[in-house]
Amino acid sequence: MTERISLEETLAKDTLIGALGIKLVEISPEKVVATMAVNGATRQPAGMLHGGASVALAETVASVGTYNLIDQKNQVTVGLEINANHIRGKRDGIVTAVAVPLHKGRTTMVWDIKISDEEGKLICVSRCTMAIVDKRPSA
Repeated sequence: MTERISLEETLAKDTLIGALGIKLVEISPEKVVATMAVNGATRQPAGMLHGGASVALAETVASVGTYNLIDQKNQVTVGLEINANHIRGKRDGIVTAVAVPLHKGRTTMVWDIKISDEEGKLICVSRCTMAIVDKRPSA
C-alpha cells in the first residue's frame, strides 16, 4: 500500500493558495471542492473578481485532485494546460469551485472545473490538464 502524505504537509503556508485564501472543502477520487472569498486579494482594479484568481482556484482544485490520486512519495503533479471562460462577474462574497476528473491517466489527468457563486450561478468554467512526473532523486 502506498503511504499517503497529508495535504496539510504539502500545502505550506507560503503559497498562492494561502495568499488567495482558498479553502479546501472536499477531496475524493471523483471530486474536489474549494471556496475562495471575493475580496481585495482576489479582485481586479475595477472591483470584480480577477480572472487570474479564478484560474488559480481552478488549477488548485485540479492539482489537489491529481495529487490525491498519484504515488505521492515518488511523483509530483504540475499544471500542463488550463483554459477558462469567465461567464459572469462577481464583486463580493464567496465562489466555490467543483472539479471532476474527465481523464485519469498514468502521465496526465484532465479536470473539468465549474466555479459558482452562493446562489449557484456560474461564474467561470475551466478545463485543466495536469502532468504527473516522477520526483527527481535528492542530490
